[in-house]
Amino acid sequence: MTTVSGAVGANAWLRVFAPVPQARARLLCFPHAGGAAGLYRPLAAALAPEIELVAVQYPGRQDRFAEPCADSVAGLAGGVLAALGALADRPLALFGHSLGATVAFETACALEKSGRAEPARLFVSARSAPHHARAVDVRLDDDTDLIGYVRRLGSANGASLQLSEELWPMVLPALRADLRIVNTYRFTGGARLRCPISALAGDADPEYPLTQIRDWAAYTSGEFDLEVLSGGHFYLEQHTTRVAGLVAQRLVPS
Repeated sequence: MTTVSGAVGANAWLRVFAPVPQARARLLCFPHAGGAAGLYRPLAAALAPEIELVAVQYPGRQDRFAEPCADSVAGLAGGVLAALGALADRPLALFGHSLGATVAFETACALEKSGRAEPARLFVSARSAPHHARAVDVRLDDDTDLIGYVRRLGSANGASLQLSEELWPMVLPALRADLRIVNTYRFTGGARLRCPISALAGDADPEYPLTQIRDWAAYTSGEFDLEVLSGGHFYLEQHTTRVAGLVAQRLVPS
């Protein structure tokens, strides 16, 4: 079996924090708007030893800061798809949080259309089904409004809430670009996925109501399940261990 470590592929879209040479499956994780691969380190540490986590690094942030940000979901999904050759030797599931759920969904669609090995499962977290896509209620050209939006949502481990004033200019370009992607994405239709879908949500998410998250069921001809956990849009930071367990139950059942 192939083991990937660190930055993977010529364009460095993929990261592995803890290689698992004998993994039975891989979990490919897509960050939220403004997020980066490193936000999945806690989940990687909590996963069952049979699963290797591979995190996606979008351009325009952290070690890809000098690269231009993507301008569409299709651009992000296409970049990931082109980098997946090293991961073809074992079952691959996709996990996306918020914007990442939409990118993971479009990547799964592209994988099934490509004739490659189909995804083992799609996990969509804190995101409404694609036909509910809408623009976020924030003025993207207004730094103060954008920062206020982030603070209302909360952020992974509270990081964005504690940023000093001089660090915001390093964070805002990627966040602004990603939210433009959110605002312009519209589902164009197509066949349902064949792989099962598991949706996860916080019961107090101010952005995406459970009724719209349940509608992911219409996007697969396979199994669908919904797990609701306590918390808001970033419920994952309080429930990393539980989410890791839910992933393991579905990918490597004992």
